[in-house]
Amino acid sequence: MKGVSVMKQIIVAIDSFKGCLSSQEANEAAAEGIRVAMPDAEVVKIPVSDGGEGFLDAFHHAIGGELVETKVKDPLMRNITAQYLLKDDTAVIEMAKVGGLMLLSPEERNPMRATSYGTGQVVADAVGRGAKHIIVGLGGSATSDCGTGMLKAIINKFGNGGTWDNIGHLWDVSFTIATDVTNPLCGEHGAAHVFAPQKGASPQMVAELDARAKRFAEKSALHFGFDRQNMPGAGAAGGLGYAFLQYLNAERQSGIDLLLNTIGFNAMLNNCSLVITGEGSADRQTLMGKLPFGILQRAKRKGIPTILIAGQVSDKEQLLCEGFSRAECIHPQALPLEEAMKPETAKTNIKQTLALLLKK
Repeated sequence: MKGVSVMKQIIVAIDSFKGCLSSQEANEAAAEGIRVAMPDAEVVKIPVSDGGEGFLDAFHHAIGGELVETKVKDPLMRNITAQYLLKDDTAVIEMAKVGGLMLLSPEERNPMRATSYGTGQVVADAVGRGAKHIIVGLGGSATSDCGTGMLKAIINKFGNGGTWDNIGHLWDVSFTIATDVTNPLCGEHGAAHVFAPQKGASPQMVAELDARAKRFAEKSALHFGFDRQNMPGAGAAGGLGYAFLQYLNAERQSGIDLLLNTIGFNAMLNNCSLVITGEGSADRQTLMGKLPFGILQRAKRKGIPTILIAGQVSDKEQLLCEGFSRAECIHPQALPLEEAMKPETAKTNIKQTLALLLKK
């Protein structure tokens, strides 16, 4: 590829292809393609996530620590075993592993029923093991309960049969929610209207969920004397972001920025001459704070070219105008979606795409 004649390192940091490949699998396929074209290249693979699928794996790769297993409830209150990460007094939780949409079949999706109770159980378990800082990735949720399920689980664990005000266990625990969602809790840009339809909500359900969220926020504001329903991120994960902000005084951070800061990504770029990133589907929404755009912004500041690959690519000119040196679809145009979604097909096409792109 032109502009990469003097090769130092190539950083590969590709988001998961939802329902197809994990970040690690996509990165490995990309590395194989790079080595075909450039056998002597030094490839640095970084598992990445912006808060959804793969968040736990990305942080485990970044900071190490112990993967802890605990028995919790899924969104329909069925028993499952979930993992979270514990490193010293920091815990990292991927909400999608406890209350995620991928835990339900399409027929089971119902945000009127789905609960965040399991997330509260994981928080309680982490606190019980001594966690003082808890980071929660909020992507990929099946819920739209404003975090009431989570709060109930914490009360059941620590409330001694009382209410939220009886809990002292969380006073010295700080929370960070990792999400790129900036939506408020209620209204046309809120959790119900924007996100509930993809979780199985009908128009009537959306209206009911929004009204339910409004009532809960009003009662909470009266109780605490402040109201955080309009803070950026309150609408994340079906309003779970609101519960963290209002009840647990959480700080919201961009998921990708949190991860990249943790691993010292800016310093890694000092030895890099090319960055390759990607996601399942790339379009103009990629430029609205999604993971590949966060990576591009940092590479661009250092003058490092960044290639974007995806299973589907739309709005290609906009992507290029924003700074990606290439924006390439890995699949042939005529390939049926069912075939494209097969992991082996996607791996092969990532490998072949990059082998062709980087061939001198």
